[in-house]
Amino acid sequence: MAIEQNNPTKKPNTPTSNSSGGGSDDDKRRRRNKPRRDGKGSNNQTNNSTTPKSSKGKGRRAGQNSQALATQGPNSTTDIDPNISADDAADDAAAKAEGGIKAIGNQRLIPFMSLEKPMAILSIVLIIGSILAIAINGLNLGLDFTGGVSADVRYEQPAEQVEVVKALADNGFDDSVVQYLGTRQELLVRLPPQSDNINGLNATLNQALDLPNNNAEISNVNIIGSQVGNEVYLNSLMAVALALTCMLGYVALRFQFKLAIGAVVALFHDAIVTVGFFALFGLPFDLTVLAAVLALIGYSLNDTIVVYDRIRENFRRVRGISPRQTIDLSLTETLRRTIMTISTVMLVVLAMLFLGGDGLYWFAVALSIGLIAGTYSSIYISSSIPLSMGLSRDDFVVKVKPEFEEEIVTFNDPKMFEQD
Repeated sequence: MAIEQNNPTKKPNTPTSNSSGGGSDDDKRRRRNKPRRDGKGSNNQTNNSTTPKSSKGKGRRAGQNSQALATQGPNSTTDIDPNISADDAADDAAAKAEGGIKAIGNQRLIPFMSLEKPMAILSIVLIIGSILAIAINGLNLGLDFTGGVSADVRYEQPAEQVEVVKALADNGFDDSVVQYLGTRQELLVRLPPQSDNINGLNATLNQALDLPNNNAEISNVNIIGSQVGNEVYLNSLMAVALALTCMLGYVALRFQFKLAIGAVVALFHDAIVTVGFFALFGLPFDLTVLAAVLALIGYSLNDTIVVYDRIRENFRRVRGISPRQTIDLSLTETLRRTIMTISTVMLVVLAMLFLGGDGLYWFAVALSIGLIAGTYSSIYISSSIPLSMGLSRDDFVVKVKPEFEEEIVTFNDPKMFEQD
């Protein structure tokens, strides 16, 4: 009877069964194929292929590359083994909070970090070259930084920017900048520094702006001094520095300080490479180009934040792979989103470059250069620097410190042992 109770799957009416455990070979083989009942196996482990195992088993399973990507949801009824260590329990709790443990099997990972050192050398060369170009050649600062003459002009009929620039050049006003103000009849004309005689300048400029069968009327003339231009230049540098500092604080509070260092270095790389390109080829650098640099910082940070969010998620959910493989997995999973984002933004930038006119031309040029640099830095610079600083799962899993663990206190009353 004891054997029948311990083995409920055995049929009591089988004539070959007896108390000594004898039976046919098929019956013995059938019993051996069933799950063990000595604690080394269970029906839950047999039926649930995504149940988390020990870390040793996960590493062996990850190295085999024989299973597809699987995720155990947060509503799973599988309980955490009470015999596992406190560190594993903290990892399981973090994984459950992120949506379940993600097992990596035969999913193909693009080895981005295998090119970490060559790309690091390329980034250093680009940064040093940009700094040397700025120091040696300098920036071809526009009228917003150097000062000059600004005039509001209104024509009787719609005028073309090219015709106005040509008319000014024929009368000795070179390097002029012409922009529309709402309509094609109202324009803003900016010129390099001229004489301080406003009356004579107004008359000369009015004569130069007249087009055939289209007279011009100057409503306002302003002379911007070099001191004002220097203040704008310094304020622009302070704005870029303040933006980078705020980005550092945000990423450090939102994610981790190691990631914040990588993000700020990547943003600095994008900004300095864009400005260095303008210094190397002597392209005009004005407030529109500065606005493109600031917009580029925001775009590049947004792309970096998406990668960082996936890195944090995978460090908490994926087991049995190295930190380098975790970053490769995160970059692989976000690659499609990165390609779609850069493609759509680049279409808009190219439209501004070829159809936006002179007012948006250099703005589009700066953005097109920065978009390429920002996409490159989001993949390599912002990810490789935290990895070289020792980024690991411990940076994302919150563990209870020993001094905050509950202590079990046992109190024995001496009166309990007294005899009446």
